[in-house]
Amino acid sequence: MGLVNRRDVFIEWGDCDPAGIVYYPRYLVHFDNATVALFAAAGLPKHEMVKTYDIVGIPMVDTRAKFTIPSRWGETITIESRIAAWRGSSFDVEHKVYKGDALAIEAWETRVWVGRHPDDPDKIKGRPVPDAVKARFA
Repeated sequence: MGLVNRRDVFIEWGDCDPAGIVYYPRYLVHFDNATVALFAAAGLPKHEMVKTYDIVGIPMVDTRAKFTIPSRWGETITIESRIAAWRGSSFDVEHKVYKGDALAIEAWETRVWVGRHPDDPDKIKGRPVPDAVKARFA
């Protein structure tokens, strides 16, 4: 299965919509933070990874989620994250959100390992994910 990271998140008032439940785009922020925490757990804090591998970052290019239990202001959720698949320059991250023992959300992201485009520094371009990076998640 590889490295799995768990991160507790307290639901803030500003995360919620008028119905008092988490407004779904806020989960994208939580998932982005969970992905950064996953890489840090693998010994790759983002600020160091960007310098070490001369990349711009790991932007999300596709996402989907299945919501089964809402979360509300004042609750704490646990986000469990792992790399589900590696490809050349892209990879999939799987997030499972728990409220206690109950699975509340399943979410999937595809991200790309990107650097500056060699012909135009104002653009970005996918690069192969280094084997040394992949090995940290085994």
